[in-house]
This record gives sequence, C-alpha cells and structure tokens, in this order.
Amino acid sequence: MQELDRNLSDFSELHGFVHETLCESENLLSNQFQTRIKPLRSKGSVCGVEYILRGPRSLRLSAIWAADQNVVYFYNAVGERYLKVKLSNRLDVSQIDQVA
Repeated sequence: MQELDRNLSDFSELHGFVHETLCESENLLSNQFQTRIKPLRSKGSVCGVEYILRGPRSLRLSAIWAADQNVVYFYNAVGERYLKVKLSNRLDVSQIDQVA
C-alpha cells in the first residue's frame, strides 16, 4: 500500500482531491461521475467522512477520512485499501455538515 502526505486546507479541496484520485485509480473521466459524501458519526458526533464513487458496470470505489488520525484511506473496487494519505493540516470537523 502506498502512503503519501498532502496539504489540503478545507473540505472542498479534500473532496476534489478524493474525487480525482478515485477516478484516476480506474481511469474514469472525472467529469462523468460524481462522488457522494456521507458524514460518519460515533456517539452523535462526526468522526469522519465516507466518499463513494459509483462508476460503470456497478463499479464502487470509496475513501474514508478519519478525523482522529487526519488520514484518508482509499479502497479499490474489491474493497482492498490501496492508498493512505496523511493530511498536513487538521480539518475542522464542524464544517462537515455544511459540505455534505
């Protein structure tokens, strides 16, 4: 599994980065598919975000941003983790509901 560091300032940049990365992993045209955002909650508070991209032929790609670790994990079509990206800047969890 590949590990990278990335400097992103807000959830809009994070969403764009995740969308492009998921599309590139399966050679999809990024303007042809959308990534759905779903806040993840634990004990009533937001603890992360799940990004889901549905492609052709029932293709499903995903990524999860874990707030406590400030890391994005990317998963391929068979559910295997193939990339881990550590974010340099801590994102403000309170902004998640505005994005989703």
